Amino acid sequence: MRETLAALEAGEIGIEEAESRLAGYATTDAGRFDAARERRRGIPEAILADGKTPAEVAALATTALDTTGRALVTRADEATAAAVASAVGDVGPDATVERDDRTGTVVAHAADFELPSLDAAVAVVAAGTADAPVAGEAAVVAREIGATVDRIDDVGVANLDRIVDQADRVREADAVVVAAGREGALPTVVAGLVDAPVIALPVSTGYGVGGEGVAALEGALQSCSVLTTVNVDAGFVAGAQAGLIARAVDAARAE
Repeated sequence: MRETLAALEAGEIGIEEAESRLAGYATTDAGRFDAARERRRGIPEAILADGKTPAEVAALATTALDTTGRALVTRADEATAAAVASAVGDVGPDATVERDDRTGTVVAHAADFELPSLDAAVAVVAAGTADAPVAGEAAVVAREIGATVDRIDDVGVANLDRIVDQADRVREADAVVVAAGREGALPTVVAGLVDAPVIALPVSTGYGVGGEGVAALEGALQSCSVLTTVNVDAGFVAGAQAGLIARAVDAARAE
């Protein structure tokens, strides 16, 4: 506490960073940013853009950059992504900004930020091209936790040869996220082929009786293979869970 107060008095840190060190969060007009989540939970705090104005998301992103050296935004539309990039450029001219309009993610790193590096790999598998945006969100989160991420796309069960051809590649991973819409059969198939933990990520692609991800979710919950299931379109949760498994694997290998 004394070190933080001394740094604040000397002008080495700002009020938001001092508050985040002492309270574990920083207060802004747009809400409270959980700056201690990564230290406490091993998962970087993400800023969900849904339901927030571009200005609110940008304010939270700059607070994240100031207090943790990184900002991770999910579900950002084009206007929000542009607002975040502009705000980050204003407060951190040397910061890097990576935006992916397809996945809706924006990631900013301060110039001195060092991304964690884990001795563990996560495979992120997408059944079809329409499932790639949600899978991409999971991949970004797992990467930000420090895992090596291998994206394997368009291997749905409409042609089993596609996933069978990639089975050896998937088996190299320490954790696997499988994103699938429609009837959501791919996670069950993958879980029957590999010995790593598999996380089913139902996607709201498809239409008809089981549309909006309902059939994919229920199929994963009812799977005869051993797997874990997250909510529909919950790319952040799937990526974070895979990242936590990667952290555990890394810790075990380091012993």
